[in-house]
Amino acid sequence: MTIVNPTGEIDAPFPRHSKKRKSSGYAPSSKYAHLSPLVDILEPNLICCFVGTNPGVQTATAGHAYAHPSNHFWKLLHSSGLTDRRLPPTADRSLPARYCMGNTNIVSRPSKNAAELSKEEMVAGAGDLEAKFREFRPEAVCIVGKGIWEAIWKYKMGRAIRKEEFRYGWQDEEMNMGKVDGKEDWGGSKVFVTTSTSGLAANLKPAEKEAIWKPFGEWVQKRREERGFMPRSEEGNAQQQ
Repeated sequence: MTIVNPTGEIDAPFPRHSKKRKSSGYAPSSKYAHLSPLVDILEPNLICCFVGTNPGVQTATAGHAYAHPSNHFWKLLHSSGLTDRRLPPTADRSLPARYCMGNTNIVSRPSKNAAELSKEEMVAGAGDLEAKFREFRPEAVCIVGKGIWEAIWKYKMGRAIRKEEFRYGWQDEEMNMGKVDGKEDWGGSKVFVTTSTSGLAANLKPAEKEAIWKPFGEWVQKRREERGFMPRSEEGNAQQQ
């Protein structure tokens, strides 16, 4: 059984003789019908939008993104320079006004974990993402987890991604999301793939995760400077030059 300690890090498993936690499998949406999906945090022309898997039970209950205390999302936003302080989950809806960033998920329905989602609904969710980004046109999208990118790749390419084809960081231009052809030609949102922020994702050390996130934080900071972006009040009164 894997344990998350009070600092949010993953402790080593118990010895083999201890009882193992039974991993969950697919669960229908009816199991969590009492929980509401998260509201997308989107507006036109953001610098970036984060793409998570789906709301966990605690996140859906709280009504704010990445609300589980073991999740490192808000910590990594701060350490990578995407935010100037470590924000609480309750500040999620201020991201567009304060930082020109947004948030959405590839699957909207809540579940205990990603294992309770089907591969089919993950791939279908990639199509929904394309439509969202076609409408709102963020400069870039940040895919928060390898599994999300695998589903998007399968949607776009019609096959599973090969091991040697996967990489963290910026992806090829052909993989841009939300492209528009025709009179309103638009090349789509650039794609940056980063690590999962779940406290249970222990395949990489904290320092390794920060190293993967850092280039994206630096890019967003640069784009804010180039745009002359200034935070605006959350009531919508623009302070942007």
